[in-house]
Amino acid sequence: MRITAIVSVCIICSMFALCGYGQGYKDLENATIKVATQVGPAVVSISAVIKEKAGGVYFNAPFGSMEDDTFRRFFDEFFGEIPQKEFQRTGLGSGVIINNDGYILTNEHVIAGASDIKVKLSDGREFAAEVKGSDPRSDLAVIKIDARDLPVAPLGDSVDLKIGQWVVAVGNPFGFAINNPEPTVTVGVISALHRFLPALGRRDRSYDDLIQTDAAINPGNSGGPLVNLEGKIIGINTAIITTTGGYQGLGFAIPVDQVKNILKKLIRGETISYGWLGVNIQDLNDDLRSYFGIKESTGVIVVKVFSDSPSEKAGIKEGDLILGYNDQDIKTTRDLVRIVTATPVGEKIPVKILRAGKEMTVRVKIGVRPDSTREEENPSGTQKSSFRGMQVEEITPYAQQRFMIQEKEGVVVSFIQPDSPADRGGLETGDVIVNIEGKPIKNKRDFESVTSRVKGSCLIKTNKGYVVIREEENK
Repeated sequence: MRITAIVSVCIICSMFALCGYGQGYKDLENATIKVATQVGPAVVSISAVIKEKAGGVYFNAPFGSMEDDTFRRFFDEFFGEIPQKEFQRTGLGSGVIINNDGYILTNEHVIAGASDIKVKLSDGREFAAEVKGSDPRSDLAVIKIDARDLPVAPLGDSVDLKIGQWVVAVGNPFGFAINNPEPTVTVGVISALHRFLPALGRRDRSYDDLIQTDAAINPGNSGGPLVNLEGKIIGINTAIITTTGGYQGLGFAIPVDQVKNILKKLIRGETISYGWLGVNIQDLNDDLRSYFGIKESTGVIVVKVFSDSPSEKAGIKEGDLILGYNDQDIKTTRDLVRIVTATPVGEKIPVKILRAGKEMTVRVKIGVRPDSTREEENPSGTQKSSFRGMQVEEITPYAQQRFMIQEKEGVVVSFIQPDSPADRGGLETGDVIVNIEGKPIKNKRDFESVTSRVKGSCLIKTNKGYVVIREEENK
């Protein structure tokens, strides 16, 4: 099979030759060719049809556009809000076959919300696919096609990866647009480990503990494998940092050990549970360390303890400093979040805290992280609240720009859990909730106060009209 390859080793080749390492270059070249030949047939293109709604008329004109606030107010005043229309868009991505019975590993964001998924193999055959399991938090999903005796890429390990290690990224950049089912191969090194990507712009999820690589990753590569020179998967390509929309040398992959931790549950379609302490925490700066008399670079401060959470039950209080968790020193909020997330639910963990200058240890029975909770870190962004499968947040200038809304009072729906009461009731991301059960909603505090008392079906007024949200069926 001929596989399209973009291998950036020309300069490296010259360097090896000039330095007398011709054999070393030849070994690298042969290893890359072997990986492309072995792994390429197991990499697929994924096309996902996603239904969305868009509202308003946007046009460019000598006098401005609908995205300009003045023009938006003009049209709203004379014509009212322009109704939304449903349309379909096609998401493109990659995947890798991990089982010869047709199980394919990919990113959750590649297939999220899809009504129709098609998979094209490297030999040109095309199949319909169904989602077996998905997990938005890890951004991983498993889909299945009805095919047998397929080529498979083996899973490797990511625990002993080294910066500078050669890696190969395989995928289908720009998807079906290239009109060639054979995957693209790019070569680079591991640039860094344990990278964190916060939720920014249109990306509403954060990532932690990622592999950073300079192997070229472009749109459409998401869900494809990052492999070592033995041809084993060490990561799943998932994100890039770019100012142009294309490759700029900063690609990121989910370590394969994270995949292996939940893979069986994804295949079985089970819900993935993560450990939860039930606190908001904040990193310590020099002023805080001086105030608490801490010289070591350890500890995070508890900003909030959630009601009826594992931490509250264990006696942790606001203002406590968490110094250690399960005999591991805690230096940053990311340290604690990462370790807690990986802790099995129900396990009792010793947590070392500092309160009023005295160290003590409490044992916390780790709970299940709620589906719609935020990270336990207390970032500078707006906190979100949840109700019946929706997340809402305060209306800020950033939220107005992100969701293209004019309202200044109310709360904006920032996330809808698929097949939740909010989803079935007709709420959509970007809706502004202004009234619940006849009570005005001006901010998140109002929203939390009213929803905490709501029982049964409730009437919600948004900037687009009324919807009825029923109570969870299992309650």
